[in-house]
Amino acid sequence: MLRFLPFVSTCVTIIFAAVVFARYRRRRGTHLLVWAIGLLLYALGTAMEALLGLTFQPQALKMWYLTGAMLTAAWLGQGTMFLLVRRRGVARVFLGVLAALSLLGAWLVFSAPTLGGSYDVLVPASAQYRDILSRPGAVVALTISLNLYGTLLLVGGALWSAWLFWRKQVLVHRVLGNVLIAAGALAPAMGGTFLRLGLADWLYVSELVGAAIMFVGFIQATMPQESPNAAPQRAAARAT
Repeated sequence: MLRFLPFVSTCVTIIFAAVVFARYRRRRGTHLLVWAIGLLLYALGTAMEALLGLTFQPQALKMWYLTGAMLTAAWLGQGTMFLLVRRRGVARVFLGVLAALSLLGAWLVFSAPTLGGSYDVLVPASAQYRDILSRPGAVVALTISLNLYGTLLLVGGALWSAWLFWRKQVLVHRVLGNVLIAAGALAPAMGGTFLRLGLADWLYVSELVGAAIMFVGFIQATMPQESPNAAPQRAAARAT
């Protein structure tokens, strides 16, 4: 039953990406556009995972690895950099480097040969890709570096924003929203723990929970909050 959760995760993340992109169209802000790209990568990764739960396709496994295992965290974290780093041009330089590394990663992953291992559609790709997908040292190093970069920015940035709002005692809804985003970003990392415990199917749960919590956190953080003086001002306006 759990192996059908990637289909749900894909739908949730696509809706999430659409909401973020719609906000970008209304408000602009490069961070929103980069977040939308990161969420589409997340959705593409879970979509390939869903496909691999039905049939094995080597190119689908490579696309799953590229988008889900290598690039998603980095692009989501890059969006956070655009939000938090105010020094002009810095975030754009890092975005250019990330785009170049993403193209390099795509070339390395898709040019790597597949191994002779067998694939079981009843087992998550995360639990068996090492026996099937050849990963040169450059691919492993790039995957670790991009995930570390993205996770530190996304989780650290969300917690830092929550701390700032909490310290200033303003926009409390954004404190909760950013804490939820940080928690959601960490949830898929639990997948490795589940794999080590022999609970591979629960990786699907962590992916869905992560996407859902980040979505709720984003809605909470971007929810307009009425000024404390707004209600009295409206009452006074009606009375005059």
